Amino acid sequence: MTPGRLGYLAFMLLAVAAFFLARRLFPAPRPRPTRLESLTLGLAAFVGGTLAAKLPFVWDSGSGFWDWATWAADGKTITTGLVGAYLSVELTKLFLGIRAKTGDGLAIPVAVALAVGRLGCFVNGCCAGCPTSLPWCVDFGDGVCRHPTQIYESLFHAVWAVILVRLTQRDLLRYQRLKLYLIAYCVYRFLIEFIRIEPKWLGELTYYQVVVAGFAAFLVVQWVIDARRLRRETVDPPVVGVR
Repeated sequence: MTPGRLGYLAFMLLAVAAFFLARRLFPAPRPRPTRLESLTLGLAAFVGGTLAAKLPFVWDSGSGFWDWATWAADGKTITTGLVGAYLSVELTKLFLGIRAKTGDGLAIPVAVALAVGRLGCFVNGCCAGCPTSLPWCVDFGDGVCRHPTQIYESLFHAVWAVILVRLTQRDLLRYQRLKLYLIAYCVYRFLIEFIRIEPKWLGELTYYQVVVAGFAAFLVVQWVIDARRLRRETVDPPVVGVR
């Protein structure tokens, strides 16, 4: 195993540890799902995220959707993994009738974990950007100096972890913090694609740009629907006259 690969695995383990540490430090607000509901939603997120993270590579392989060797091969993407995990949890909650809001308890842990995990991509030399002559460019072993897009993304998630901590401490945007963070990530990923080496998929847009544009639109619609429902639930009941 190469040093880069070992470094990648080490940072992935650190990312998992960072996730659970942040989860412990910033628990989800009440009311919370039951333990069984939490385990069910966690399983849904894991399965949906894992399958979605592999989907672009299976699509590009040309081996067919049911080629299990392609599914088992190396290669995955955080972006579609996030989308798959989020949608899987939302569908599971809808199917099981789980009404407890779970996003706020995950926003900070996810941001912290991704900030750490992207450093693993950097030491492994994967997910780099286009060639550039900027002073901070990095040669990842192919003799070409490139944008260290892994560092850019790690900084993005780290900054948002701080923002989310402040929002949590001030109790701002309750139940909408995960949506806010994911919308911001969609915008970031859409823009950063212009300095990444990815094939065009729809006109001048890459596959990931199309995915995050659709996901951001979904999140905005969900935010509006949730906000209206929460306003209805917090309206004071009518005053009953004294007889």
